Amino acid sequence: MSGPAPRRRRRRPPRDPDATMTLVAHLTELRNRVAKALLALLLASAVAFWWYEHGLGDFIRAPYCGLEPELRYGGDADGGCGLLITDVFGGVFIRLKVSLLAGAVLSAPVWLYQLWAFVTPGLKRNERRYGVGFVLVSSTLFALGAVLAYVSLSAGLELLLGLAGDGVVIALTAQDYIGFVLSLLVAFGVSFEVPLVAVALNAVGVLSYEALRRSRRWIFFLTIVFAAFVTPTQDPFTMLLMAGPMILLFELAIQVARLVDRRRARRDAREHFHDVGDDEASPLDVRPSALDAAPSRLDADPAVQPADRRTASRG
Repeated sequence: MSGPAPRRRRRRPPRDPDATMTLVAHLTELRNRVAKALLALLLASAVAFWWYEHGLGDFIRAPYCGLEPELRYGGDADGGCGLLITDVFGGVFIRLKVSLLAGAVLSAPVWLYQLWAFVTPGLKRNERRYGVGFVLVSSTLFALGAVLAYVSLSAGLELLLGLAGDGVVIALTAQDYIGFVLSLLVAFGVSFEVPLVAVALNAVGVLSYEALRRSRRWIFFLTIVFAAFVTPTQDPFTMLLMAGPMILLFELAIQVARLVDRRRARRDAREHFHDVGDDEASPLDVRPSALDAAPSRLDADPAVQPADRRTASRG
């Protein structure tokens, strides 16, 4: 008696060479990409939830615990510090908030890849190249902004809490402090992305170098106004700390736009078809030139021998 027949593996459908998909197929792929990104976020958040009691919480409290003893609740010369919790669920919400944010950072390679894999089939080859660079640079800028915010956090807290003067007991709640730290990290990280938007608009031909150069003063002024509104503390120290690097990044973006426009102008002068889309045929002139309008003497007289043709051509 023979055993059960082996199960045949289900073959994947062949890949469409034209990269065309129906609306239902697009929605199905989007659902799968979002599901994978959410799964990675949940797993990373679970790791961060465990990590909170094994170093992450101390890392977040370090700028506050590094202040002078009179500026922190329960502070003493031995470095003790404490944050108040005023409700029953405060500790749970704090830990969840930190875990979700840390999970989003830890799982960033996964959900960025899912986003990139969903968008890539609709891009051209040069757009894919720019997209990879944009993702890498944007991630680096966000990390640099968050690091700058964390490094300057102790100085900002010392300045702000020191303005309370003598005779005041400073007791920060855990919700206020951790919310302040997280909002400051996100604000600095996002603000460092803004100059990259100008580079991206210039790369796709929407914003030119001349427009950026003429608007340089207004850009710097609006950068300071933006920093004044975005910083959670609203103090001049944090505002200038954010506006200074942003102005430098905007100046770097202007110079990058200058190089991109110069290279684009050289390419356009060489190709002469810069106004034609990638999906359109080049407007070649197929009309005969003046030399081909009338037959030459050699073509008109078939009696001319080859040797005579060479002699006539030399003449």
